[in-house]
Amino acid sequence: MILVIARLRLPSIALAALFSIVAAAPAHASSSKDGAKAGAVLFRDKGCAHCHGVGGIGGKKAPSLVDIRKNKLWPADKITGQIMNGGQKMPPFGDALTDRQIAQLVDYLRAKHRPIPPPAADEAPPPAPGP
Repeated sequence: MILVIARLRLPSIALAALFSIVAAAPAHASSSKDGAKAGAVLFRDKGCAHCHGVGGIGGKKAPSLVDIRKNKLWPADKITGQIMNGGQKMPPFGDALTDRQIAQLVDYLRAKHRPIPPPAADEAPPPAPGP
């Protein structure tokens, strides 16, 4: 990236402004794929699966979230608001989660191919295959 910028021969003020914009970008905005991976772990560890089922398949307490990314009535900002403020039977989580964690959960819910989180630290690893 620096080579490309150097070739543009931008005035030093424009170059400084460009660097400040890049530096100010939130870390989670760099890759929604990384956000989705972190969101998968949060979905499991923060108890979302308790109501919404493993992977968001739905349960007795809450609806399926499997196809929420395709539902035009649920854009990212509405999902964010739902997580923060709750609604219907869902409690608010705005005080329990950071803005970054909420963004990661939204990345996970909106991912075309949702990542599977690695095993939790307290989960036993699967047994090694025998001889």
